[in-house]
Amino acid sequence: MWALESHCPGTPPETLKEERQSGCVPPTSLEGNSLKKSNWGFLFTGIVGGTLVVVYAVATPFITPAFRRICLPFVPATAKQIENVVKMLRCRRGPLVDIGSGDGRIVIAAAKEGFTAVGYELNPWLVWYSRYCARREGVQASAKFYISDLWKVTFSQYSNVVVFGVPQMMLQLEKKLELELEDEARVIACRFPFPHWTPAQVTGEGIDTVWAYDASSFRRSKKRP
Repeated sequence: MWALESHCPGTPPETLKEERQSGCVPPTSLEGNSLKKSNWGFLFTGIVGGTLVVVYAVATPFITPAFRRICLPFVPATAKQIENVVKMLRCRRGPLVDIGSGDGRIVIAAAKEGFTAVGYELNPWLVWYSRYCARREGVQASAKFYISDLWKVTFSQYSNVVVFGVPQMMLQLEKKLELELEDEARVIACRFPFPHWTPAQVTGEGIDTVWAYDASSFRRSKKRP
C-alpha cells in the first residue's frame, strides 16, 4: 500500500487500478528513463567520435600524399620485381637506399644479401610495419627505416639507389641524383625508367622491368656537347 501511495500521492486505493490504466506513470520512472537515454546518447557520441579519430589517424598518412605536387602511391613490389632488383645488385658493394620504401620488401631483401640498407618512406604506418618485418626476418641490424620526404633527403652517401617511381617524378629525381651521387653509384629504377639516362642493364618484362643506371655513365653523357 505504501509503495502504491508513494507513486501517486493522495490517490484513493480504489482508483489506483483505474489511474494506472489511464497512464499514471511514476515520476521516478520517468526520471530513470530520461537518465538512461542520456547515458546512451553520451555513449553513442563517444563511440562515433572515437571511431572518426581512429579512421582519421589511419587514413591520413595514405590520403595526404595525394594532395602533394608529386604523388608516390604505395604499390607493393612483386616477387619478380624483387628478384630483378637483387639481380642488378650482384657484385655490388656499399650502402643501399630505397626511395619510397613502402612496406620494406626491397630493403629487407637487400639486407639478406649482405647490404646495409635504408628505406625512406613518408607513411608512418608503412615504416612501423617495415621495422616489424625486418625484426621478424632477423635483419633489423642492417635494415633501417625512416619517416621522411624523399625530396628532403640527401643521397650522396649511398652507392646503390632503388626507386619505384611514377612518370611525373622521374625527371625531377633524375636531376637531384645527378647532383648528389658519386660516380661509382648505381641507380635501379622499377616500373618506370628515367627520361634522359641510358641504362647500363635492363631485365624483366612489363611491370617487372628493372633498369640499372651507372652514375659515371649518365654524368659523362651529360657533359657531352
